[in-house]
Amino acid sequence: MITATDAIPGASATRGLGARRDRIVYWTTTGIVCAVMVFSIINFTFIDRFPFSEVALVYLRMPSYFRAELTVAKALGVLALLVPGIPARIKEFAYFGFGITLVSASIAHFASGDARISVLFIIDPLIFLGILIVSYFYFHKLRDA
Repeated sequence: MITATDAIPGASATRGLGARRDRIVYWTTTGIVCAVMVFSIINFTFIDRFPFSEVALVYLRMPSYFRAELTVAKALGVLALLVPGIPARIKEFAYFGFGITLVSASIAHFASGDARISVLFIIDPLIFLGILIVSYFYFHKLRDA
């Protein structure tokens, strides 16, 4: 089937450049989100006292078992987003879980009074939530193309 854009010289090249740009944006934003989650796993598992003087989960008033739960969920989410061939439904769950995690992190830092230390404790998760939303948008854009 011939479309209207097939009659325009260079239209298919423009589509190819657009798809390439979309893949670059998708993988860049997905990589940033996954890097943040891996950093969070390492921070909660190995470097638990930075930047707080006490254990981070205690400081944020969360139960200690929550560390294992967050670590496993974030590791599975990172794998779901990065490993090719994972069904789209599983990737959707990973996006949703990361979204809940980032909103919850912002709320937890706000509730514990971290804005007195630096407002970045509250804004940082929301910035990464924005990057996650861009990744999600491009995930669907590439999948539907």
